[in-house]
Amino acid sequence: MGQNARIIPSHPKGQEMSIIRRYKIAQWRLKRRMAHYEARLTDLLYGRTRPIGRLWFLYWFLKPFEWLFRGIVALRLRLYNARIFKQEYLGCMVIVIGNITVGGTGKTPIVERFARELIKRGRKVAILSRGYKRKESGIIHKIVALFDAQAAAPTVVSDGSGKVLCDWKRAGDEPAMLAHNVPQAVVVVDKNRVKAGAYAIRKFGVDTILLDDGFQYLSLKSRLKIVLVDQNNPFGNGSMLPRGVLREPLKALRRADYIFITKSDGTPSEELLSLLKLYAPKLTPIVCAHQPKFLRALNPSDENETQPLSLLKGARILAFSGIAMPESFERMIKECGGELVRSMHYADHYAYDAEDIEQIIKTAEGSSATMILTTEKDAVRLPRLNTHLPCYYLRMEVEILSGEKDFSKAMESICFPVEKYINSGLTPPIF
Repeated sequence: MGQNARIIPSHPKGQEMSIIRRYKIAQWRLKRRMAHYEARLTDLLYGRTRPIGRLWFLYWFLKPFEWLFRGIVALRLRLYNARIFKQEYLGCMVIVIGNITVGGTGKTPIVERFARELIKRGRKVAILSRGYKRKESGIIHKIVALFDAQAAAPTVVSDGSGKVLCDWKRAGDEPAMLAHNVPQAVVVVDKNRVKAGAYAIRKFGVDTILLDDGFQYLSLKSRLKIVLVDQNNPFGNGSMLPRGVLREPLKALRRADYIFITKSDGTPSEELLSLLKLYAPKLTPIVCAHQPKFLRALNPSDENETQPLSLLKGARILAFSGIAMPESFERMIKECGGELVRSMHYADHYAYDAEDIEQIIKTAEGSSATMILTTEKDAVRLPRLNTHLPCYYLRMEVEILSGEKDFSKAMESICFPVEKYINSGLTPPIF
């Protein structure tokens, strides 16, 4: 098509630009269509919709693959328990924060809360992440890394000095967000978390590692395992991947040292509490809420501008988000007094481009909205929004509603000085 455009004698440049523009529009439409199907499938896996039409066929077609996945998960765990697969020790405190489902449990604010508490108590903390959906190194870089140790080093998002050293495309949105919100923590990204942890110890002298989304990462020996369960949608449709959102069967909860019920209003359902009691009978869940704190402007020139939540009261809001559980975000807007005139959903970790932003602004301006609002995780992935409407993201923080003593006990078990163990005649914990 491009070659044909070049042989047209009249206005070749304009014709070529027109073809490029049409190609970009077609590419954007395909991207949006794929995101739409991904969102519909996500709703099915989380149990928010029933399988109908083509989704009904897909839902039952995936049943044998769920059985296969369940068998692989069980075999892998047995191989680690039998020590056929080796677990690595890093020689420092390793804390795992994860879940048994795919996404949507509010994990990043919990990791942030743990990092802040540990730093406050004198620990030097590194957060290790896989960096889901980040831009991977090209094939040439990978070949060079085979011969160059420096090129093979993990990606350092933050060195703990307060500087964010790379953007979200190289780091992933969640590590970039953590680096910005906890500047005293070292944030390192690599698929191989053993390598990343050893690098953080050697390079930055950390003594405590938070393994972000690491409950299934069995290659690294941990001291504490914290599992998060979303009160509003704890286990999706109850099936395992790829037919549901469960990464492991519910009996995997027995491996946890602490269970956090997240996004709670303070009253978890009896059904959820009974399930947790059945599968983790020795644990009392710590109940916490993800509370909105303030609004922060999206556009770079207004980066430090914050506004109180009262600004939402009576505002007509277009909300957009690319997260696993958008309904909890939208519910908070209504609880703060905002009127949700339009909501736009994208796939989790969605990479927004100029066409998406244009569509969001066009929809907002055409729907009598007085404000555009998104989540903090989405804000990391956004280019500038050129519109006369005020644009903000909602800043969230974790509050412990019940189980504060258990949370403090977890902190003490991590931070209790070795000298006090020796002086009291107790045996210090083995990292």
